[in-house]
Amino acid sequence: MVCGIAGVVIFVGGLVNSVSELAPKKTFAPGESITLTVDPADKPAVYIANDTPVTYECQISGGSGQAKLAKTAGSQTLTVGSVVWEQILVINVPAKGAYQLTCTNQETATVRYGVGKPLTSAAGGLVGGTAALFLIPGAGLLVGIAGTVVILMRRGSARKRLAVGG
Repeated sequence: MVCGIAGVVIFVGGLVNSVSELAPKKTFAPGESITLTVDPADKPAVYIANDTPVTYECQISGGSGQAKLAKTAGSQTLTVGSVVWEQILVINVPAKGAYQLTCTNQETATVRYGVGKPLTSAAGGLVGGTAALFLIPGAGLLVGIAGTVVILMRRGSARKRLAVGG
């Protein structure tokens, strides 16, 4: 029972931690330019939080090479608190460096842009949490079974000794 509860707690904790790690750490308004240090190994993503659909355009410049923005396939969303972030772009850079990112939209709407980790990077946290969900209770069950077998074997030996000596 305790191992089952521990497995569920670790799973939920891993899930919450994975989501919060993905959430945009740097946010900015339309037309605002931000400077960020981008490492190609991190594969950062651009997110948008908006009340209504908008037509956006983002540009990236700087660094030591040609940085590119690639559209995200499908619709990938992330909810943090009451804010729904939609991953719209991934940032591809040739080398680690400082880059300037600017996003604009044509419509006048409440819009925030942000840079965070791509949703695909959450896979490790989810796999670990899922493993904990099953492995910890499984290990507890195996320890319980092994303990029961040991106790039953000792009882059997004790009964045989009493029968022979009695």
